[in-house]
Amino acid sequence: MLLSFLKRRRPAPRHSVWHDSHQVSQWLGFAPTELPELPELSSPPLLDPTRAFDVCHVGLVLRAVLGVQLLLALGAAVVARDGSQWLTLTASGTVVTMFAVLSWLLVVCAAKRLWPRLPEAAQWGVLTLLGAIASLLGFALLNLTFEEPASAWRWGSMAAVGASGAVMLLAWLKLREHSQRPADALAQLVELQSRIRPHFLFNTLNSAIALVRVDPTRAEGVLEDLAELFRVALADSSASVSLAEEVELAKRYLAIEQIRFGKRLRVVWHLDPAADPARLPPLLLQPLVENAVRHGVEPNDEGGELVVTTSRQGSEVEIRIVNSVGAPARTQGHGLALRNVRQRLRLMHDVAAQFEVESSQTRFALRMLLPL
Repeated sequence: MLLSFLKRRRPAPRHSVWHDSHQVSQWLGFAPTELPELPELSSPPLLDPTRAFDVCHVGLVLRAVLGVQLLLALGAAVVARDGSQWLTLTASGTVVTMFAVLSWLLVVCAAKRLWPRLPEAAQWGVLTLLGAIASLLGFALLNLTFEEPASAWRWGSMAAVGASGAVMLLAWLKLREHSQRPADALAQLVELQSRIRPHFLFNTLNSAIALVRVDPTRAEGVLEDLAELFRVALADSSASVSLAEEVELAKRYLAIEQIRFGKRLRVVWHLDPAADPARLPPLLLQPLVENAVRHGVEPNDEGGELVVTTSRQGSEVEIRIVNSVGAPARTQGHGLALRNVRQRLRLMHDVAAQFEVESSQTRFALRMLLPL
């Protein structure tokens, strides 16, 4: 039906293509009721409600442990009479704090989908109580080395310290989650800007129209790829996706560009199926391969080569994207895509993810390392 619509349609001026949103939805393969809506710019972006309680990242656990240990060392320095007593207090306190902090973080991470369902006051109350219990259990472990049982005052003090530590940790997690909202909003806007470019849309539609009479099946495939790209671009970007899904989306994009560049665009895939389950932010690979096409293939009359490699290395997954470089790009980039990818990887995986760029006169390569 879409092909017959294109055949019957008379050529129209470019400015009228966007005149009717119903026609746009038909061109992209969406029903009018299925076309995703753009988020309101004045409202905060949609975030994963479990993000504030996702504390199982190595970097976050390390910061929490070091922060608590620093507070312990400062507190011991205040009450200690000399260096020997400071070392004794710090060593004894470490038994309690390490057990309490790690236990608290483990329980919070294990039930991270439960906490957002509770009211705000209940979250603070339950997690504060959990901190007090974890501290008491840690003190009970330390108390096994005492010759005499500890007094009730000490038990109460340990519970108060644990509750106070839980409050500080929870406040830090919530502050960290709120501070990520502007970054997520910027990432979402940059993705929409890089994905929904008028020249890319018109080039794709013109390619499809040119193929209608020559190769209708191929034209239909181009429009289906375009519809899928826009469906993902306009969908909620708060969830994570698998590497296999991102690779499939990048293949759809490159299939569309292959119509324009033909033999000038040479794509080589080296894909490891063991790396497919890795999780990463949506729309991460497509801007990178688009950069490779725009700056490595488009400016050169001979075209260029793009090599995408995925591999599993133990508990990590490596992604490499390498493109040849020849003539300078006609339009100078601003590095938005690279900064966006680096920022989104950091927000999702913290220090567990790596992003490296290598550039020379003949090639441009980037490497990503993700936890599996």
